[in-house]
Amino acid sequence: MIQTIKNEMQKVIVGQEELINGMLIALFSDGHIFVEGMPGLAKTTAINSLAQALGFGFKRVQFTPDLLPSDITGSEILDLKNNSFKIKHGPIFTNLLLADEINRAGAKVQSALLEAMAEKQVTIGDESFKLPYPFMVLATANPVEQEGTYELPEASLDRFMLKIEVSYNTIDEEFIIVQRVAKEGFETINKVLNFDQFANIKQQIKDIHIDDELSKYILQIVFATRNPELYELDEIKKYIDFGASPRASIDLYKACKAYAFLEGKDYVTPYDVSKVAFLVLRHRIILNYQAIADEITADDIIKKIIEKLPKP
Repeated sequence: MIQTIKNEMQKVIVGQEELINGMLIALFSDGHIFVEGMPGLAKTTAINSLAQALGFGFKRVQFTPDLLPSDITGSEILDLKNNSFKIKHGPIFTNLLLADEINRAGAKVQSALLEAMAEKQVTIGDESFKLPYPFMVLATANPVEQEGTYELPEASLDRFMLKIEVSYNTIDEEFIIVQRVAKEGFETINKVLNFDQFANIKQQIKDIHIDDELSKYILQIVFATRNPELYELDEIKKYIDFGASPRASIDLYKACKAYAFLEGKDYVTPYDVSKVAFLVLRHRIILNYQAIADEITADDIIKKIIEKLPKP
């Protein structure tokens, strides 16, 4: 079934395997994704194709400096005919929401979205409304343009299960893209999953076996970002201000099980952990100026930890 979903998405998406896998991992694990990449890399097309393949609702919000929280959540509107207020729901009332260039909106708008992500509900006036289930946010940011942007605080980034860095396609992949657009056009994406099947996949992922020793290994990776000296990683301690939060441990555990399922296995291996560790941890490790000066990235830190810790 997973391959069937991927086949439908690949009718319009060429390459970008990590983005496709990341969306599926987050969706089946009740998480959200932060995507960083240049414009034109099919981020909108990717999440829209996922919504069509699963038959879920999809909406896109372009974040701008003048955006208001009510533009996302909705507001109370005066009905002059009945002389009363009625609720108008905003675009957040959908299954898959693309928050495009989230760092272009101010803190008040960002916080309204992040509250909905955490609580799975929205308050308009005196009433609270549950969001549709499932609900996933895919937020994007442009890594180049910094003028007129409001960077998300680290505590806000921590609410995203995964951070995916999208890069350009290879020349062969881009050749296929050009051919499709110029000559053939894109194929129609068919719905291949109903809600019962979606719920069944989620249950199968929950049932994926993960050994206790492997669970401890996951925790060791997270704890090594906080206290690297305890794991003989003194060389990276000078670069880290703050390590990953307890939320990272939970998300890494869930992501490993989802990734193992995507690979067609009913158990988690150390390989699965190493594949998703970068996605789960890279936005949760706060580096200092020494790391910037030495051109050390969060991915470098994670790689050192995985290489050093003994695998079960």
